[in-house]
Amino acid sequence: MTTIQQGIQARHQQALDQGRFLIQQCGACGQHVYFPRELCPHCGALSPALVAPAGGGTVAAVTTLYRKPEQGGHYHVCLVDLDEGVRLMSRVDGLAPEAVTIGLRVRARVVVNEGRGLVVFDPEVAA
Repeated sequence: MTTIQQGIQARHQQALDQGRFLIQQCGACGQHVYFPRELCPHCGALSPALVAPAGGGTVAAVTTLYRKPEQGGHYHVCLVDLDEGVRLMSRVDGLAPEAVTIGLRVRARVVVNEGRGLVVFDPEVAA
């Protein structure tokens, strides 16, 4: 039987493709890591473990790209700081591009389109 070796990036994408969002946590120093890598960037330990984050975060930066309606209309790109202390680039669904603001609380979810998973965010509903 042939075993296919997969690197951390491939394992991370495979989890996304299955609808699971994972980040890493170093067993040596406890720090969270994103985007996944073979070594902890904080202490150099090998193979931080893949773990599921709580999913909450805050928009740290956002930019709106303006396009004509026939080109798909406006959209935005934002940086989100997860509560675990890592930052990633994505988008916030469910709001008009101009309604996504710095400081907005969001919750992560995975969208699988044509077999490929992608992390997006939804605005958190105030309790």
